[in-house]
Amino acid sequence: MTEQGATMDAPARTETAKPHLPDAQTVTQVTHWTDRLFSFRVTRPQSLRFRSGEFVMIGLLGDNGKPLLRAYSIASPAWDEELEFYSIKVPDGPLTSKLQHIQPGDEIILRPKPVGTLVHDALLPGKRLWFLATGTGLAPFASLMREPETYEKYDQVIMMHTCREVAELEYGRQLVESLKDDPLIGELVGDKLRYYPTTTRETFHQMGRVTDNLTSGKVFADLGLPKMNPAEDRAMVCGSLAFNVDVKKILEDFGLTEGANSDPQQFVVEKAFVGDGI
Repeated sequence: MTEQGATMDAPARTETAKPHLPDAQTVTQVTHWTDRLFSFRVTRPQSLRFRSGEFVMIGLLGDNGKPLLRAYSIASPAWDEELEFYSIKVPDGPLTSKLQHIQPGDEIILRPKPVGTLVHDALLPGKRLWFLATGTGLAPFASLMREPETYEKYDQVIMMHTCREVAELEYGRQLVESLKDDPLIGELVGDKLRYYPTTTRETFHQMGRVTDNLTSGKVFADLGLPKMNPAEDRAMVCGSLAFNVDVKKILEDFGLTEGANSDPQQFVVEKAFVGDGI
């Protein structure tokens, strides 16, 4: 995904670099999408097994020499040989003020203990699966949209993603557009995936917050779909704390019940998503 982003790839190496950080993994690629958003790929520990949609703790050494870690959803699917992450840049953020400057060949700390609620096991069987995200909350859905199980379990998958400006949608747009031609899952995706990107500040052909487009019914009208109902619809939510609270209320008003790994129901919310303060 390099059409709009400035991408750096790891140079060829004649020998394997020795880790200098605890739980170190090597950065293989960095793409800067905007002055606020970037994605990066790192090597994957051989022992790491995860379910698409889960997150891990990653970070760097802080100024005090101790690990500075934050929860990051893995944006790559469980079958990928590398790990991908999608991050905001915060100029004075304790972690991202440093993390945004990583380059191929650098190391990050990655604790190989994945957890999270945005997994298929936490939902009951259904007909349609809704991914509801703002900003970098897209990350776990970047993983799930590339997961074969997503299309094996559902007849339709709807990716609703809202950002302030059009450029902030680019990572998701390129990912979605690449899926139908993907040699591994292209046939599974087919016409099942519906993409519904919107902006809130810059003029775009689709505008409005996820919450407003759900409550007004606009998204259902635009996509030719029935209003959400507990018999057919399942949903996953990832965004800021305020967004999560608002969407949870809307889904409950539609009759859906929140679930968890230990109690599969009709929607789940990722409570560990880290927002603008990272």
